[in-house]
Amino acid sequence: MNLATELRRQLEKTVLAARRASEAGARKALEALGVQEAEPYAHLTEEQRLLRRALRAQARQMGDAVDKNKEGRYEIYHLAEKCAYDHWHRMLFARFLAENQLLIAPQGVPVTLEDCRDLAQEGMGKDAWEVAEKFAAAILPQIFRPDDPAAKLEFAPEDRSLLHDLVQSLPVACFTAADSLGWVYQFWQAERKDEVNAAGNKIGADELPSVTQLFTEDYMVDFLLDNTLGAWHAGKVFGANPKLAESAGSESELRNAVALPECPWNYLRFIKDKDGKWTPASGTFDGWPKATMELKCLDPCMGSGHFVVAMFKRLVALRMAEEKSDEAIAVAAVIRDNVFGLELDPRCTQIAAFNLALTAWRRVGHCPLPAMNLACSGLAPNAREADWLELADNNEKLRRGMSQLYQLFQKASVLGSLINPCAGESDLLVAAFHELQPLLERALAQEAGDETAHEMAVIARGLAKAAEILADQFTLVATNVPYLGRGKQEDVLKDFCERVHPEVKADLATCFLERCLDFCANGGSTVLVTPQNWLFLGTYKKLRERLLTRAEVNCAVRLGPNAFQDMNWWAATTALFSMSRRRPPSESHFAGFDTADVHEPQDKAIALSVRTPSILSQAAQLQNPDARLSLEEGDDLPLLSNYAASYVGLQNGDSSRFILQFW
Repeated sequence: MNLATELRRQLEKTVLAARRASEAGARKALEALGVQEAEPYAHLTEEQRLLRRALRAQARQMGDAVDKNKEGRYEIYHLAEKCAYDHWHRMLFARFLAENQLLIAPQGVPVTLEDCRDLAQEGMGKDAWEVAEKFAAAILPQIFRPDDPAAKLEFAPEDRSLLHDLVQSLPVACFTAADSLGWVYQFWQAERKDEVNAAGNKIGADELPSVTQLFTEDYMVDFLLDNTLGAWHAGKVFGANPKLAESAGSESELRNAVALPECPWNYLRFIKDKDGKWTPASGTFDGWPKATMELKCLDPCMGSGHFVVAMFKRLVALRMAEEKSDEAIAVAAVIRDNVFGLELDPRCTQIAAFNLALTAWRRVGHCPLPAMNLACSGLAPNAREADWLELADNNEKLRRGMSQLYQLFQKASVLGSLINPCAGESDLLVAAFHELQPLLERALAQEAGDETAHEMAVIARGLAKAAEILADQFTLVATNVPYLGRGKQEDVLKDFCERVHPEVKADLATCFLERCLDFCANGGSTVLVTPQNWLFLGTYKKLRERLLTRAEVNCAVRLGPNAFQDMNWWAATTALFSMSRRRPPSESHFAGFDTADVHEPQDKAIALSVRTPSILSQAAQLQNPDARLSLEEGDDLPLLSNYAASYVGLQNGDSSRFILQFW
C-alpha cells in the first residue's frame, strides 16, 4: 500500500517542520561546544573537548572551511546539516522499525516504543527514544557508524522534545506504506530546492542534491523493470514451453503464466511476431546471462532506493523460482550478489540502505544481512594529498591506491556517478579496489586516537567501495537521471561534461544517458526515466545517430505532461527509454508507446498496461530528419520540409503587416 494523498500532505508538513527544528537544534548544540571557535571554551570537560575535536575533524572532511575573516574559526554549515539530518532520521528510522515489529533489543527480541519507555526507567537511557535509537543504530551499522562523532552530539532537551513530538504525531500508516521513505527525503529537500531555484545561481555541490532530487513514480519503475527483468524471464519460460507462445489467448493470460509469487509483472507487454507467436514487446534480452544469480543490477542515481528495492523484489522471486531456495536464503543472496547502487548525496545513501534493509526484513523478519553493495559516489577527500597519503604509512600498495583514489574523487561532490575509473584519461588502480578494503580497515584501527586521520580513513573506505562499483559493469542499469541544463551548471560540472560528453553536454540528463550505457556489460541493458527532448532536438542528432547504429533500442515511451504527482513544472519532457549495449541487427525493431494525450499519472499507468504499442524499425529511424526518434509508423509521403522552411520557431513572422503599435 502507498500513502494516500492526505497522509502524504501530513508527512510533508511534519518533515518540513522537523528539518527546521533539527537544523536549529544542531547548530545550537554545536555552538554550545564551541565547534566553530578557534579555541575551546574554558568550561568544557575533557569528554566535551574530545568530542569537539572529533566534530571539527569531521567538519573539515565534509568541506567546512576555515572562516577567512577569523583565523581558526570554522564555518559549520555542512556539519550542522549532517547532525540535523542524523538526529531526526535516527528517531524516524527507530519508529519505522518499531511499527514494523523490527526494533530489536540486544537480547535478540523485538521491542515496542512502550518497552523502550520501561527500559529507560530502568536506566538504559534518558527516555524511550534514546533507547529506541540505540537499538536501531545497533542493527543498522552500515547506516549509522558506531564511531560517528555526530551521533554523540546532544541536542538541548527542548529541541529533542520538539523532534519527539513531531515523529510521534505521524500516523502509523506513514510507517507501513511502501513509498513513505521515498517521500521523506523528497520533502526534506523541498524548501531547499525552492530556495535554490528562486536564487537562480549556478548549481554546484551544495545545491545538486536538492535540485536534482525527484521521487520516481511507481508505474515508471514497474514498467521499465517488468519489460526488462520480466521480459527476460518470459523469454526463458517460452524457451522451456514453446506452446505457450503459440496458444495463449491474451497478454493477461501470458502474464499469469509467467507470474511468480509476489511478482505479477503487471506491466509486462507482449506482441505477436510475424509467425503469430507471442513474444515480449521489448525483446527477450538474449545478451544477458542465463541464470539470475549471474545478473548484476545497478541504479547509479539511486536516491532513496526506489529502483534498488524494486529490482530486489523481482530478483528474490526469480532466484527462489530458479534455485528452489527458501525466501531468507534468496533475500541474502540478492543483497550480496545482484543489487548495486550509487548516490551523490550521503543522506540519500543512508535512506536507500535503510529502505533495502526494511524491505528485506518485512519479508523474512529481522536477521543479519550481508554487506550491501550501496555506496556514496559524492564523497571527496577534503585534505591535502600529503596528509591523505600519510594514512598508508609505509604500505606501498595502499599508498598507490590512496593516491589514485585521491585523484579520482577530487571533484566527486559535483560529479558523483559520472566518474569513470575505466575511462581513457584515468589509470586503473594498481590494486583492485576491493583489495584496498582490508588495508583501510587496519588503517582505521590504527588511527583511532587521531580524529583527523580517523575521519580521513572513514572517507577513504567509502571511496574505495564507490570506486569498486564505478569501475564495474552490469547486466541492467536502471535509474531516473538527474535533470540540469548546461546554463545552470557551475564550472566544474560544465567543464567535465564538455570534455567527457561533448555531444550531449547540453543537459546533465543526457550525459548520464551515456554514462549508463558505459556501465553496461556487453549485451547488458539500461532503462531510464529521462527528459523527452533528446529524442528529437537537433542538438542531439549525433547522439541519436550513434545510439541507433551502435545500441539496440528495446522500448521507448513518450509520457507527455503531468507524468508525476505534485511535481509537474518540468514534466512535459518526460520519457521512458530502454536500450541494450550491442549492435542492432538490420531487422531490429522496438516497441513505442505514447501517452501524451492522457492527463493524469494514474491514467498514464493504465494506458501503459493496455495500449497497443507501435512496432518500429530501428533502421528506419535513421531516415527521419536529424534521425529523430518517432513513435509513429512512417509512410512514403514526402516531408513538408521539402517544400517549406520555418526560421523563427513559435514566433509569428508577419507582425509588421498585421500588428499596429500605439504610443
